[in-house]
Amino acid sequence: MSRSTIIHYLWLLVLLVPVLGVFILMREDAFRFAHKDYLWLLCALAPALVLFTVFHVWREHNLERFAKPALLDALIPESSFNKLLTKFILLSLAFEFVVIGFAGPQIGTKQEKVKRQGIDVIVALDVSNSMLSEDVKPSRLGRAKNFISNFIDSLQNDRLGMIVFAGKAYRQMPLTVDYGAARMYLKSLNPGMVPTQGTNIAEAVNMANEGFVQEENTHKALIIISDGEDNEGGVNEAVEEAVKSGVKIFTIGVGSENGAPIPSGTDFKRDEEGKIVLSKMNQDMMRDIASRGGGKFFLLGSGKDEITAIFKELGRINTKEYEELTFTDFDEQYRWCLIIAVVLLFIEWIISERKVKWKI
Repeated sequence: MSRSTIIHYLWLLVLLVPVLGVFILMREDAFRFAHKDYLWLLCALAPALVLFTVFHVWREHNLERFAKPALLDALIPESSFNKLLTKFILLSLAFEFVVIGFAGPQIGTKQEKVKRQGIDVIVALDVSNSMLSEDVKPSRLGRAKNFISNFIDSLQNDRLGMIVFAGKAYRQMPLTVDYGAARMYLKSLNPGMVPTQGTNIAEAVNMANEGFVQEENTHKALIIISDGEDNEGGVNEAVEEAVKSGVKIFTIGVGSENGAPIPSGTDFKRDEEGKIVLSKMNQDMMRDIASRGGGKFFLLGSGKDEITAIFKELGRINTKEYEELTFTDFDEQYRWCLIIAVVLLFIEWIISERKVKWKI
């Protein structure tokens, strides 16, 4: 690859700077977008980049076939691909800043303690390999994640925490009202994030119990979403301890009693005799956990009815008043984005496509 080509690709990487900046800023509590749907327009840069790169490769290939570089400089002395690249970069950057401006970037300027009335809810999601079974579509895990996403959309003042478990349990998110962070964590959940396979519901219950405020004995709810294939035992003891701490446990079963094979690479999981292993939902176990935990069992269907039913149950739990430090005033920053876009367009306009005595 020539030095010129490397320079061209490095220039193209400059386009990623504003986009990466947006994603970094969106993780800060003090930054938000008023109309974040506009950010989808940034996807238009992908085909533009592909077309420009294809054009560059095609142009260099044909010019190399046509004549040697020294002869090309004599035949087309005023041609400057670097100028075309620079103008393309400037136009693309201007487009990015216009889109970001339309999305309404806002920066928090004032923090206040806001009083909220709600309960603490921890969702424990089974991410063992059996959750990849497709007896429900798109898969058990996919159905569960869709449910959690809709559940988060329905939350208002309740604090939410998240745990994933397979052979071991891991805390993904402590109790918070930052539902945007919850959605971000939810997208990344998959069986690969838990190296120890199996289904250890007891450890998930114990970890959830530790995640609640220990000094309080009410307004606590644990929602366990699993196919119920527990491999470790000790569930009854863990549930008993959680109930003593005031935790009400609800279970949501996902899968079917007929079962389905567990995907494993290009094949399915097999036993020692080479037969395909069928994973079946253990509905009895999930019902027993909910019964012992003072909650209810729900069989996950489309998700809409289950969300309505579970919020009805959560509404019966005594709420508490707590304070959250949050930004209450935000300043609009779209003007800066549009000013930068105008400056970039002006620079692009004054740059000639022809060569000058110095090279760009």
